[in-house]
Amino acid sequence: MKTLIRAPREEVSAGGVVYRRAAEGVRYLLIRDSYKNWGFPKGHLEADESPDTAAVREVREETGLSRLTLKAPVEVIDWQFRFRGRMVHKVCHFFLIEAAGGHLRPLRREGITACKWLDFDEASSLVSYENARRVLARARVLLEAGDAS
Repeated sequence: MKTLIRAPREEVSAGGVVYRRAAEGVRYLLIRDSYKNWGFPKGHLEADESPDTAAVREVREETGLSRLTLKAPVEVIDWQFRFRGRMVHKVCHFFLIEAAGGHLRPLRREGITACKWLDFDEASSLVSYENARRVLARARVLLEAGDAS
């Protein structure tokens, strides 16, 4: 009897490396999901939605922030994982997004349990996944080089 090998399900998401400029320097926003992992707000693209539009929408929905400015693409990453017995290949487009203020409000019904602003070193040490640390480092380079103005 042959075993059928199914191709991974393809998923596309977009998210934001959200930052704000404060008196103490640049602060980055991390969110904590229901699994207690720290990362960036992100989610699936809706029908006919571009990655940059989805990134801003997801940040707004998951964090409650409304005064957002899309600055620059950061990086596209991909990874594979198993969900309900099926392999999934996920591609996520990350964008640098500036927050001009507002009150953080984690979207609890989507499993966002906390949001916090951190400096680069704190954010880098707290983020749960290595590929997200690379995205954060790339975002920092863009900001320091002035490529996100």
